[in-house]
Amino acid sequence: MSTEGTRRAFLTAALPLALLSRAAARQSTAERLVAAIQDGGKIIYLRYPAAGGVDEARDLGRALYALRVPLNEILAAPLPQARRTAEMAFGTDRLHDARELVDAEKSPTALATLRQFLRTVPGPGMNRVLVGDRAPLELAAERQFPDAVLPEGAMAVFVSGENTLFLGTMTGERVIASAKARGALPSR
Repeated sequence: MSTEGTRRAFLTAALPLALLSRAAARQSTAERLVAAIQDGGKIIYLRYPAAGGVDEARDLGRALYALRVPLNEILAAPLPQARRTAEMAFGTDRLHDARELVDAEKSPTALATLRQFLRTVPGPGMNRVLVGDRAPLELAAERQFPDAVLPEGAMAVFVSGENTLFLGTMTGERVIASAKARGALPSR
């Protein structure tokens, strides 16, 4: 093959890769997180919204199901708002109370268990959801999540394992918007 032919073959092969690379660079953090949780193997920590966030929780659950996010374990703090958020978003079939999401601030044993929830890989291709307040998450993850990073009703996403890896946060509104933009959830 001539030099010109080799150059043309290289450019023909490289152009699609460059376009994919540009598309990935334009993809928002929230879209990358949605893709990550669609793959499973993640821990999703949902900070429950203030009173009145019931409709948002219901819409978030619908969006996650519409996006085919695999969820196998839902653990909620046994607090009225956390429990209600989890029920509205995910139903009651797989919902379990997790006292550790309340007691982590007072009990070293509860904190160790909560850290284990973050480290233990969920079932193959599945995600674990923890619904609670910010303070236990900050203790377990050993990092701060100010309101600007993790507002009420937002999710922090982690890759579980011995060294839990924090991937980022996204709001419930962003997940809902993603589902609508992909045509997975009808716009109202």
